[in-house]
Amino acid sequence: MSDGNSDAAIRVLVTTDAIDVAAELAALEQGGAVATFTGLVRADDGVATLELEHYPGATEAALRRLAQEAARRWSLAAATIVHRVGPMHPGERIVFTGAASAHRAAALEACAFLIDRLKTDAPFWKREVVGGQSRWVEARAADDHAADRWR
Repeated sequence: MSDGNSDAAIRVLVTTDAIDVAAELAALEQGGAVATFTGLVRADDGVATLELEHYPGATEAALRRLAQEAARRWSLAAATIVHRVGPMHPGERIVFTGAASAHRAAALEACAFLIDRLKTDAPFWKREVVGGQSRWVEARAADDHAADRWR
């Protein structure tokens, strides 16, 4: 960690559109290292559809704060968070996080920080459709534990 970089290129997007990983990665390729995470909708327990809702404005602000914090903590050249909302199906991309830094350790740590913290710090609500029935997804203790290591 370091005192950070307030000049990092920050990209935050909440969208119903598919995530173009190649385009997001290309935009991050600066400096010496780039680390990314791409999350996919899982078919656990027969999930046919995952619907994500969010609080417009507040969600983007929370994600921007996380990206800015990562840029400061790890002296990033760039940080990206792209998150889907709306209905999605198993195998579709739901989230992309990326960090660019002069060194791999900083990029890897910042990328892990981004995904761990957005799971608990951004206002998203998940609903799964299984067998024609919908149910809200409760917060998981494992997500809280992962986020706590960065506090």
